[in-house]
Amino acid sequence: MDDPIKRWTAKRKTALVVEIIQGKTTVAEASRSYDLSPSEIEGWVEDAKRGMDIEGDRGRGAAA
Repeated sequence: MDDPIKRWTAKRKTALVVEIIQGKTTVAEASRSYDLSPSEIEGWVEDAKRGMDIEGDRGRGAAA
């Protein structure tokens, strides 16, 4: 790894979360690689899933 990331911007968080969701890396691997706590990364993943409406709850009943 080159320089450690000092500030996690929304763009960087999103890129990491996408890699995790796509199965390209795991929370444990990312935690070790970036010296972050697994719970912090898991929180980002959960926030992203809520924002992406992974469960499909949004929009029900909108077409009437």
